Amino acid sequence: MRITGGQKKGCRLAPFKGLDIRPTSDKVREAIFNFLNQDMEGLHILDLFAGTGSFGIEALSRGADHAVFIDNSVKSINLIKKNLEKCGYLKTALVIKKDLSRGLPVRPDFAQKKFDLVFIDPPYGRGLIPPLLKELAMGKIVRKTGMIITESQKYEILPDKQNGLTCGDSRRYGETKIDRYIYGENK
Repeated sequence: MRITGGQKKGCRLAPFKGLDIRPTSDKVREAIFNFLNQDMEGLHILDLFAGTGSFGIEALSRGADHAVFIDNSVKSINLIKKNLEKCGYLKTALVIKKDLSRGLPVRPDFAQKKFDLVFIDPPYGRGLIPPLLKELAMGKIVRKTGMIITESQKYEILPDKQNGLTCGDSRRYGETKIDRYIYGENK
């Protein structure tokens, strides 16, 4: 796995072993950032079910100011920290161990500033995306101009609308489906 754009383009991330992490492929991650077609400069990123941290690190490489990585696996937490250190982003990141099936963290350092971009990539087929969308839709930690990107298996059915969030775009890459949620109607 490598960073596909920005300052750290080409930087190889630390390898992982085992089947308990399913990282977003370089190709799909690059496609996501191309379809976002947005400057990451100054953005605050939230990477849920972060795994290797590749999505948040990619955003930092492309100019994001800060990224928060959340995962429940100790193996993932250690891997994220190792990758942040390797890329020189330890000072611009916060890594939190949390079981997201129980909701988002409730701690003061979690969302000091509202997030501009949220990436949700849970284990496939466990129904973890809709409850998190509902929680994020409350607007307390995501800017009203922000975006939420979900990664799921192409057959997984996600809501078109969720408490003020609307699925503005959906794309497929092999077995992977990427959905983009925004506040309000499709833009």
